[in-house]
Amino acid sequence: MTTVVRAALVQARWTGDTESMIAGHEEHARRAAERGARVIGFQEVFNAPYFCQVQEPEHYRWAEPVPDGPTVTRMRELARETGMVIVAPVFEIEQPGVYYNTAAVIDADGSFLGKYRKHHIPQLSGFWEKFYFRPGNLGWPVFDTAVGKVGVTICYDRHFPEGWRELGLGGAQLVYNPSATARGLSAHLWRLEQPAAAVANAYFVAAINRVGIERYGDNDFYGTSYFADPRGQLVGSPASDTAEELLVRDLDFDLIDEVRQQWAFYRDRRPDAYTGLVRP
Repeated sequence: MTTVVRAALVQARWTGDTESMIAGHEEHARRAAERGARVIGFQEVFNAPYFCQVQEPEHYRWAEPVPDGPTVTRMRELARETGMVIVAPVFEIEQPGVYYNTAAVIDADGSFLGKYRKHHIPQLSGFWEKFYFRPGNLGWPVFDTAVGKVGVTICYDRHFPEGWRELGLGGAQLVYNPSATARGLSAHLWRLEQPAAAVANAYFVAAINRVGIERYGDNDFYGTSYFADPRGQLVGSPASDTAEELLVRDLDFDLIDEVRQQWAFYRDRRPDAYTGLVRP
């Protein structure tokens, strides 16, 4: 069995409405499948604008149940149609007043494998997420998919190394990090943290960012989405910093074992020495 997985990601501009946004991602997915991709991931709250630039109750309207809401239902149909694994991030309502920033993970046959809820919720100028989301409470699941073991972190999670490590210990081979990050103070971290996480944990990382300026604020989302390998190198060139783009890359999962044997970071871990990390 081949160990090379052709993987895809989409960085997109907000179109102005949910229906055209979902339809656009469906077309990207079909094109990726035509190019041989077997797994695809979309950006943070991909079917909506990044409404967290403001704090307004009207934006609770973007929330829907997972997995039984309309967007995830369509993504399950899309997975069955294309034969691809899909990572679909949406604004989830669990019950009235309880909301999460969530990614649904769907297998290539359309079955719903589960969901990841974002753990780390920022409350900063232009990123007022605590107004909308509760912190995730489902741990760091690793999903056994048709292409291998897939994990998810979401945007701000990438600044915290513990979650990346949890996914590595869970056996992740590919981790998607759907994001909405804008030009400014932390932009240089975009090309630093995620390749570093790929190295430290010896797996592939798919870093996805939105692109463009949207109607609810001045954040200039700069795209430059990419795949990083377990050596911290980019797999091909990153996407544009101004244009919507579908990125398709071949990931050789044999490299994971090779790196873990050569660098032996997992062998030399000292969890007995890290108890202070979780001390209250």
